[in-house]
Amino acid sequence: MGQKPSYIEHAGAHNGAMPKPTSRVLAVLEVLQAEHRVSGAELARRTGVDRRTIRRYIAHLVEIGVPIDAERGCDGGYALRSGYKLPPMMFSADEALALAVGLRAAGQIGLAGITPAVASTQAKLERVMPREVRRRLGDIDRTVALDVVRPFAEGSAQALLALSAAARAQQRVRLQYRSAHGEQTEREIDPYGVAYRGGAWYAVGHCHLRRDLRSFRLDRVGEVRPLPHSFGLPADFDVLAYLADAIAALPRAHSVDVLLHTDVASARRLLRPELAQLHEVRGGVRLRAEVDDLDWMARELARLPCSFAIRKPAALRTALATHVGRLLTHLDGAAS
Repeated sequence: MGQKPSYIEHAGAHNGAMPKPTSRVLAVLEVLQAEHRVSGAELARRTGVDRRTIRRYIAHLVEIGVPIDAERGCDGGYALRSGYKLPPMMFSADEALALAVGLRAAGQIGLAGITPAVASTQAKLERVMPREVRRRLGDIDRTVALDVVRPFAEGSAQALLALSAAARAQQRVRLQYRSAHGEQTEREIDPYGVAYRGGAWYAVGHCHLRRDLRSFRLDRVGEVRPLPHSFGLPADFDVLAYLADAIAALPRAHSVDVLLHTDVASARRLLRPELAQLHEVRGGVRLRAEVDDLDWMARELARLPCSFAIRKPAALRTALATHVGRLLTHLDGAAS
């Protein structure tokens, strides 16, 4: 074909007809990379040529070493041979943008050891990007901020890979786990899923030691070993919803009980899910939370646009009164 195809195509390469046969051959290759199997008719439609020309393009790709399997008949089509990895990965400008933004977010979510991999991947992308695409991504990098929850615990990349694979295969694992108090235990877990929530990575699943659902922070997970046992995943299980409820219920220094004079939907929009458990009751929404800092809880309540009644603890009423008094003092000072 002459010049080796670029890894990333210029924006607009697919807009309108492609006059050069080489461009159409590359377009066929790109479709085959993106799809499991594509019919000749569909390839012809996407590239604007007839099916005989498609067969010629396919033969040309095979000649230069691209392994393509072809099946005849009404259900036939073309597919890249399973397991084959193409060196010239081609991305449009929008796809390059998605990769760059995704990589930037990946570097901010507290996964141990991933930062060097993110940096090297970004460098590889920049080396093969056309100048205009590289300039546009540079503009975004310098001017766009991502509001990602800052991690308070780094998750283990090895644990993430092992547990996500086990969850997909629905395979039980044995893992070593260190509790918040430093207690070391060995658990057999049926992992239902892995999630990032509130600044930390967690695995969620059925713990055979505790005989109940449990969450496990990945920064406390040691060796993970697959076991020759399978399990069934509960229908419609929501990992993030379970985590939010579990984090809100973790025992802390103070148990808080507040009646919010609003509805559940509004309360959920106002409060982060991991902050509190919310239940609709007569007269409003019951907020139950576990907190270590009552002054912080008082500030969270003070910013709510709805009225509320503190049921317990009494010390929270004192903390709220102190906070409101401090605000009034600042207000009087600003007015004078």
